[in-house]
Amino acid sequence: MVRPGTLLVSATDLVEPSFRRTIVYIIEHNDAGSLGVVLNRPSDTAVHDVLPNWAELAAPPRALFLGGPVKRDAALCLATVKVGASFAGIPGLRRVDGRVALVDLDSDPDRIAPLVEGIRIFAGYAGWTFGQLEGELDRGDWIVLSALPTDPLAGRTDLWAQVLRRQPLPLSLLATHPIELERN
Repeated sequence: MVRPGTLLVSATDLVEPSFRRTIVYIIEHNDAGSLGVVLNRPSDTAVHDVLPNWAELAAPPRALFLGGPVKRDAALCLATVKVGASFAGIPGLRRVDGRVALVDLDSDPDRIAPLVEGIRIFAGYAGWTFGQLEGELDRGDWIVLSALPTDPLAGRTDLWAQVLRRQPLPLSLLATHPIELERN
């Protein structure tokens, strides 16, 4: 079920523009609600233009990603920590799940750099109040899947299809679902 480090993959019939064909990485899930970021919505804004100190650590494409419709004026940052690197007690890094950590953008990038494979910075986030996400799951709006530690850094053009493709049958067949049925 849903926990930090899981992916919410939008169902093929979820056509609301903010979440159509999206992959949401869950950062927090507790009694207060759920918080995550959309992994597959790059913006046209370069990380260098808004947070130049972090630009070198940003995974390609080095763009700010649209993390969701809530608080687009705030930034959240995820990092994938290098295999074998210990980051317990390192200021500025808080484990989300496995090798994925939340990065405090007020921390020193030079201290974080040796520990991470890369970072991804998100403007805004997706949030659900207590019970709201469960209602959406009951309606079939989302498919809950396990994330790979590299998913937050994925620069693939169609991460939605890529995540579905790596699932067992019959779920993997959804990856071939056309973007616009009316054009098929």
